[in-house]
Amino acid sequence: MMPWLLCGLGLVILLLAGDALVRGAVNLSLRLGVPALIVSLTIVAFGTSAPELLIAIKAVAHDADGIALGNVVGSNTANILMVLGIPAIIATLHTSQCSSRKSYVFMLMATVLFIGLAMCGTLTIWSGLILLVALTFFLGDAFRDARSHRKNCCAEEGSDADEEEVLDGLEEADPSMPLWRIGIYLVLGLIGLPLGADLLVDNATVIARMYHVTETVIGLTLVAIGTSLPELATTVMATLRRQADVALGNVIGSNMFNLLAIIGVATFIGPISVDPEFLEFDLWVMLAASLLIFPFVFLKKDITRLWGFVLTGLYIGYLMVLF
Repeated sequence: MMPWLLCGLGLVILLLAGDALVRGAVNLSLRLGVPALIVSLTIVAFGTSAPELLIAIKAVAHDADGIALGNVVGSNTANILMVLGIPAIIATLHTSQCSSRKSYVFMLMATVLFIGLAMCGTLTIWSGLILLVALTFFLGDAFRDARSHRKNCCAEEGSDADEEEVLDGLEEADPSMPLWRIGIYLVLGLIGLPLGADLLVDNATVIARMYHVTETVIGLTLVAIGTSLPELATTVMATLRRQADVALGNVIGSNMFNLLAIIGVATFIGPISVDPEFLEFDLWVMLAASLLIFPFVFLKKDITRLWGFVLTGLYIGYLMVLF
């Protein structure tokens, strides 16, 4: 029982520390004069992926490659089937009103690139460099699109209005936050993330041995679902507020960062061996799940309650196959 409790404690610490680090980093960057648009596209995106990143680094450093890779692949599958499915059961996701075709195509390209590199059998530092170059390209394109959109929207109001609009969209931004509180957030985040990662990876490995399942399965299930909880919470709130673009964008952005940033950085710690199970089944499930949302992106279909049950049911079926 103790490994389960410590695993849960590690997950809670990771989530709280990740949130603290994002809040501290966002407000420190704004204090230092970094434009809010750059903060929203980089610091927030990287910060919200910090728990997954620390898990991957910790796992690779301790030769638990199955947990590192399983966390990313499992999270991407969970993000689409569970994180979009459960909120859709609560209320229809009006994805027909979204304009996310370009980012969705980028996500598919990142998925295919990742699978192609994984088929080599080992993800090396060169694989990581390719993933990070692709990430840089996608971020640059997103920045250009966002900058162009802000300029068009705020041409009459000036750059101050441009900056204020971005700030309003950053929940973590608090212009009145004192420096001492920013420092506390940063310290809590920097201490909590490695501590939480240690607890989660160490005890997830113990659980795998206790129940005679592979680290890969633990990474694909326990760790992946746990690290997908923030995305699930964000998507549920976006659904209740009828902000389908936020819900869909959250999933697409998270999946791209998981594949390109997390594994890209983790390969610098050491090579990541790809378990044959991934090549035979799990990578293709991830790709199939990504293709499932094609009608909602390109054919302007809403994710209705019926589709919510279908997506969630498929995810439950996937978990049953794994075990």
